[in-house]
Amino acid sequence: MLIKVLKLSGRVPKNTIMKNVFLTARWERLFLLTFAVEPAVLLPYLPKGLELDMIEGKAFLSFVAFDFLDTRLKGLPIPFHTHFPEINLRFYVRKGEKRGVAFIREFVPKFWIAQTARTIYNEPYRKISMKSNYKVQENIIKVQHIFAGFELNVWAANETFVPETDSLEHFFKEHDCGFGTDHSGQTLEYAVEHPVWEVYKNVKYDLKLDFGKLYGAEWEFLNRTEVFSKVLAKGSEIKVFEAEI
Repeated sequence: MLIKVLKLSGRVPKNTIMKNVFLTARWERLFLLTFAVEPAVLLPYLPKGLELDMIEGKAFLSFVAFDFLDTRLKGLPIPFHTHFPEINLRFYVRKGEKRGVAFIREFVPKFWIAQTARTIYNEPYRKISMKSNYKVQENIIKVQHIFAGFELNVWAANETFVPETDSLEHFFKEHDCGFGTDHSGQTLEYAVEHPVWEVYKNVKYDLKLDFGKLYGAEWEFLNRTEVFSKVLAKGSEIKVFEAEI
């Protein structure tokens, strides 16, 4: 399927260039498993003032697993909280010409990260038991995430390329805005800066997950939903800028 999308270069949007950097890190080996879903499923989670970013009438939801490395808050590393995996469930939104993502739930294995994100920033973080690892063997990269009794294994050729800007791979992996809601119900917008990510070739995966048990009964239908897209992105250093209303 060919789609027309706004070319995203990983830049900071013009109206946030002067904002302070809140977080820096490396996000590596990002696996995105995407489902096409009915828009009505996502509307209750849509922050005010936004609309779903759809393709040919379809809305999209992605299960994402990756590694957070060298994490620093306002330039400072937090002891024992610099390297950790994350998994999240996110969907695709837009505010005028700005395309971004919003989150259903984000899981990390660090209590204070989840507590701080939830209490101060109202981000939907929770702590669960998690671990991840990867290895490269005979030109194959293998990535594994084990979390809350579930397991994800990903295999791909250890060879990368940059997808065209009108491709599905580009659409799902390249967004320079994130959106959330503060404790008063106001919509928050924050910029994310990173280079355009390369993706691995010939991606295969095995996911042992009950979406209903991990995310709630309303998401159990994903256990039976056909996968629309799968991407394993190489990742890079990133910057997250302070949110604005």
